[in-house]
Amino acid sequence: MTLNEGSRVRLAAELRLTGTVTPAEDSPAGEGTVAGSLSLGAGIEGTVERVDSHGKEQGHEVREYLRLTSLLEDFGHQMPTESRGRLEEQIASLVPAWQDYEREKDRVTLRVRLDNGFVLDDVPEHLFTTG
Repeated sequence: MTLNEGSRVRLAAELRLTGTVTPAEDSPAGEGTVAGSLSLGAGIEGTVERVDSHGKEQGHEVREYLRLTSLLEDFGHQMPTESRGRLEEQIASLVPAWQDYEREKDRVTLRVRLDNGFVLDDVPEHLFTTG
């Protein structure tokens, strides 16, 4: 699902928010005050204020796969047979990590202003349905 700024959305699952509070402005309560928890029920509606797409993260194995395949493509025809064979074996061992990376989707997060006044920021897109 791709949401845009201004889209009406509905919370698809109940959320429980826990942790510490960081005041938005100067406050006598100070930073790091424990807040306890807050539950938001599924079905609460709101408006998308911002959509952020976070690219996939390349792990070490993925970066190594890209480096080695580039090396093979650029210089493989000039390599001795044994060296080329070892390089192909190394690439073959990295193929599962590359395939996992290719199947992975970009992570999309939202900033949503709920109708009750709460603002959820950096929330995964899959927690909302179109309203």
